[in-house]
Amino acid sequence: MARLNTPEELQSFRQEILSKKDPNNPCVSICAGAGCVASGADEVITAFQAEIEKEGLAATVDTKGTGCPGFCERGPVVVIYPEEICYLQVTKDDVPEIVAQTLKENKVVERLLFEDPVTGEKAVKESDISFYASQQRTVLCNNIKIDSKSIDDYLAIGGYSALSKALNQMSDVDVLEEVKKSNIRGRGGAGFPAGVKWEGSRNAADPIKYVIVNADEGDPGAFMDRALLEGNPHSILEGLIIGGYAIGAHEGYFYVRQEYPLAVENINLAIRQAEEYGLLGENILGSGFDFKVIVHQGAGAFVCGESTALMTSLEGKAGEPRPKYVRSNVKGLWNRPSVLNNVETWANVPLIVNNGADWFTSVGTESSKGTKIFSLVGKITNTGLVEVPMGMTLHDIIYEIGGGIPEGKKFKAVQTGGPSGGCIPEEQLNLEVGFDELTKAGSMMGSGGMIVMDEDTCMVDVARYFIKFLTDESCGKCVPCREGLRQMDRILTNITTGKGQDGDIELLEELSECAVDASLCALGKSAPNPFLSTLRYFRHEYEAHIKDKKCPSLYCKELTAYYIDPEKCQACMICARKCPVDAIEGGKKMIHVINQETCTSCGTCLEVCPSRFAAVVKLSGEPVPPAVDEKDRIITKKSK
Repeated sequence: MARLNTPEELQSFRQEILSKKDPNNPCVSICAGAGCVASGADEVITAFQAEIEKEGLAATVDTKGTGCPGFCERGPVVVIYPEEICYLQVTKDDVPEIVAQTLKENKVVERLLFEDPVTGEKAVKESDISFYASQQRTVLCNNIKIDSKSIDDYLAIGGYSALSKALNQMSDVDVLEEVKKSNIRGRGGAGFPAGVKWEGSRNAADPIKYVIVNADEGDPGAFMDRALLEGNPHSILEGLIIGGYAIGAHEGYFYVRQEYPLAVENINLAIRQAEEYGLLGENILGSGFDFKVIVHQGAGAFVCGESTALMTSLEGKAGEPRPKYVRSNVKGLWNRPSVLNNVETWANVPLIVNNGADWFTSVGTESSKGTKIFSLVGKITNTGLVEVPMGMTLHDIIYEIGGGIPEGKKFKAVQTGGPSGGCIPEEQLNLEVGFDELTKAGSMMGSGGMIVMDEDTCMVDVARYFIKFLTDESCGKCVPCREGLRQMDRILTNITTGKGQDGDIELLEELSECAVDASLCALGKSAPNPFLSTLRYFRHEYEAHIKDKKCPSLYCKELTAYYIDPEKCQACMICARKCPVDAIEGGKKMIHVINQETCTSCGTCLEVCPSRFAAVVKLSGEPVPPAVDEKDRIITKKSK
């Protein structure tokens, strides 16, 4: 392919690509994101290509591996256009039937359709599936439509038209003003207005400036950036080039987690393709604007998601944060003006340039505009990526899109904003999702992690888990974070193991205050959030752990015990055979008893006891009743 030197050549080439595609011909799109690949998507793609060739359909049926469409739990996902027929959990063995029935006979394979768990109705089209119906996908929508490794596919859906418009129809100031007018706030952390950040760099005196993509996604359970990088890398690249043009930067960086090999592969491929087409490099589209991009792989340190630590790492030093006496958009990478935004923010830029700021601000709340991508995971029926308009309530996200809590369990809390976020309880479910709204509730937007918890979740243990994670990920540069979090982890661990003492809550509050006020970077300042938010809404659980040595959720192992009800035990011996430490005594026609001294509270006996018997009981903070077998043996409970 020859280099595209002008906007006219770009448009002409786009038309040439479209002319070779018959919109009425079937196109089989198979998710080739990391999640679906782990479930066998590569085998499904190969099977489709072989079966289509075998049936003589290769001339009229297109097959492509695409990005993640979001419904990760039901992958591999296959969508057949133009009818938009969506099949879930497809295996290579299903392919011959799909080709024979759907591609040749235009019939639907019923067993592969989504079935609503409440109504039992089956959805044929992707847009009719309840998981997608309430979403508003403006950033994620193209993931399932294009081959993630093909720049031609991206051009066919209008890719790089925003870059062409920016470079040839708008001045750099025009682009900056449009982004400012959109009031898009950074999707990766504190939600600072991107346009204001850009303007600070543009107005900085140093003539050498940088733009950077923060793809160092380290939150447990979060994979929004990974899905975009894997599925539609050109959209982020296009946004980055536009950002460079707006602030006067000629060099950009992708800082990507090393644990994202497919994302790294696809973004490097996208850069090479853009260079070959003249959409990256010197004199882009004849505009006189030069721009180059470098990919840097991070070593996996959570702290490198923080702006100054990321830039320090980019410089080849240890990833540690710097004091922000001067903002990094004025003195950042190599002490030069540097604009850092996350993947999702950059992916929105071409949409804003093409559609205008008014289009973008037509969605959202007063202070939070546009849509936001969340990774909806945890104790939820439908897990995966969701993109919703700002202002949608947590209730609608969890119940309308997520399908509610499985197994009839009760909702307890949802943790938003990653490890440094907070837990929001049931009484706050009608909270509208927005930057300021979540902050007022004691949580944060962060990059978009959303972990749902049910009634079996111990909120004290949740705080312990996230504080431990942040303790391990602290760079150790400042004392309030390094030592404060370590002590918080120690105290919370003691509380969950029955060693809590009076005054622990007050000491945790004091350590939290110190970390918030005195830590060097945002990791330390926000690290106490898991404790503070769970204490705010679930203080009674802390008090129960400390005063009563009881876990209300029956989760903490050291505060729970298992007991076999002699009136319900049928001496089936299943629990005795499955117990990993041989703590269950009894034989045929002999009531089983648990030796409390040997029992490790693993819960295997409760899991394997037949539901029709329900003989195993889980207790917390209460003496285990003495169990009597046929020989009148009494097993006394170990001290708790």
